[in-house]
Amino acid sequence: MSHTQDHADEPHLIPYGTYIGIWLALCMLTLVTVGVSYADMRHMTIIVALLIACAKSTLVVLWFMHVKFENRAIWWFLIATILTYVTFVILTFADYSFR
Repeated sequence: MSHTQDHADEPHLIPYGTYIGIWLALCMLTLVTVGVSYADMRHMTIIVALLIACAKSTLVVLWFMHVKFENRAIWWFLIATILTYVTFVILTFADYSFR
């Protein structure tokens, strides 16, 4: 086995402070989302809410699901999934705007 394969199987110890910081960031982003829902931003409300949701999901996937420490194959599958999702969201909004 190569050195990188040996290292990939080791557990990744993340300090509790990091988890607490990410949890606080998620709480703050949730409050921002609620604030945005009350703000009169017209068409930008949905876009801002989706951007905040993307930031929150990125934190969850990278830290709580430990994807940050995975190998390249997992990253490629993740990127393909995200691109597929973004494509469907864009097509949905394009369809909605022409109705």
